[in-house]
Amino acid sequence: MSVLGSAVIFLAATVIAVPIFKKFKLGAILGYLVAGLVIGPQVMNWVNDPVTILHFAELGVVLLLFVIGLELQPEKLWRMRNQILFTGGGQLLISALVIALILHFMMAFSWSISLVIGLALALSSTAFAVQLMTEHRILKSPPGQQGFSILLMQDLAVIPILLLVENLSTSSGQSTPPWWISVLAIVAVLAVGRYLTNPFLRLVSKYGSEEVMTAAALLIVIATAVGMQEAGLSMGMGAFVAGILLANSSFRHQLETEIEPFKGLLLGLFFIAIGMNLDLSLLVSKPLFILSASVILVLVKTGIIFAILKMAKQRKTDAIRVGLMLSQGGEFAFVVMAQASGNGLLPLQISSEVTLIVGISMALTAPLVILHSLWFNSRDCPAVYDSSPDLNEPEVLIAGFGRFGQVSGRILAANNILFTALDKDAEHIEFVRQFGNKVFFGDACRLDLLVAAGIEHAKVILVAVDDEDDALKISELVRKHFPDVKVIARARNRYTAVKLYNLGIKTNVREVFAGGLEAANMMLQAYGLSETEANGLIDIFAAHDKSLLETTMMQNMDFNQLIAVSKKGRQELQNLFEEDKQNID
Repeated sequence: MSVLGSAVIFLAATVIAVPIFKKFKLGAILGYLVAGLVIGPQVMNWVNDPVTILHFAELGVVLLLFVIGLELQPEKLWRMRNQILFTGGGQLLISALVIALILHFMMAFSWSISLVIGLALALSSTAFAVQLMTEHRILKSPPGQQGFSILLMQDLAVIPILLLVENLSTSSGQSTPPWWISVLAIVAVLAVGRYLTNPFLRLVSKYGSEEVMTAAALLIVIATAVGMQEAGLSMGMGAFVAGILLANSSFRHQLETEIEPFKGLLLGLFFIAIGMNLDLSLLVSKPLFILSASVILVLVKTGIIFAILKMAKQRKTDAIRVGLMLSQGGEFAFVVMAQASGNGLLPLQISSEVTLIVGISMALTAPLVILHSLWFNSRDCPAVYDSSPDLNEPEVLIAGFGRFGQVSGRILAANNILFTALDKDAEHIEFVRQFGNKVFFGDACRLDLLVAAGIEHAKVILVAVDDEDDALKISELVRKHFPDVKVIARARNRYTAVKLYNLGIKTNVREVFAGGLEAANMMLQAYGLSETEANGLIDIFAAHDKSLLETTMMQNMDFNQLIAVSKKGRQELQNLFEEDKQNID
């Protein structure tokens, strides 16, 4: 079959299977796996080269590790250090040890094979578990945060596990570069990420287009991954390190936004390829063993996580609940098994069995969580804590950080109010960041970038961009998709203020009006009027202008009508000044 024909089948399987599985709350990952199983050689045989597709689709895992690295800011890791080390580390080590002991003494596997499988099965699915915790509204609660710490530790452990698999492999059939090549590769990645990546991205943002920025983001990830692979290390490790190095970059949100569509598609293709590689003949030939092993995996991990959360003084019901949500095998188990079997560490038969067990454990997780929620009547748990350390996101966004937006930013910073600012001028951003402000490169007109910047957690957004069309577009996006977020918009003139009002935004600021009033007051006093007289004239004008603008807004006038009203208003204002002058005389 042609490449385009295969692409049509992959896309059709995705758009059919994933919505169905998400509708029944079974998760997108399980939908991908089943879709791959159906179109693969085990069932319909519409696509019959799953191994080649799997190697290509591993790029999705590389992109996932890059995005995970982007999210691991040093300060965030430091705040969660105790939960990550003790809760997350305890779960990973204890689960791996228990599973390895079972495999060694009950299955007679060697210690190396038992350890690799134990570590692989100790990993849970970050995408799967976070989705479940979000749907059941416990991600922000203390037990949800403990679960998130476990997932975070597992993500951090993926690279060391992959390195361990490489070191344990003795029959990979490939010559490994000298150790100093690997060290030089790591040093090179650190140096490039620290000193060259941001200047390169600033250059691209200044002279390139949106498509060029997308290409630059992909170039950074893929070039780093390939370079690490050529040096004898993991592609995933290269992407992960690159992500961490850029976690505090002003381009972080832009990179995440550009990578996200490719990551989603390729990661979906990866799961489809895994489903195509699932060996159903094992389930037919060893149904009792495969199903029993899947259930035992879920029970063991649930029990261990339950015990750890109970020691962390969580409620029994919450501890069981989070344990079930994290009880499945994870997507990285597929990666570890593929690498272990490819390097000759594991027989293909064992790797296929473990992969099938992980897939079945994913299928068991969501139904078990639903049954638990129904049994304990705890689905609508109201515990939500805004002080959760990993969700300590700024609740104020500033779109456009020129001179207008900087005034608000400085006031917020002086009062220790966290904010995130977005601006399209990369050089301007680097200058502002020198003073400690959290400013990121990006076009706030893009909904996906607003989401990446944290609009979902925001209480208010100040639309302070220079361009009138951009201001209207941003305001409309926020009003449509995030109606609970308060919008304060910069209006260049009266007509812009009317347009904003028609969008439902009544809190707008005409950028030169207040300054113009202040200048007029000074001018009147310099001319010879007393301070009281000048203030009175300014107050009359301001009140009349406000009334005139409100009339314009309420009647939803077009530009020509606005001109006519302004002429009429000018005559009314002249009459007011004459009356006021007569009263003074």
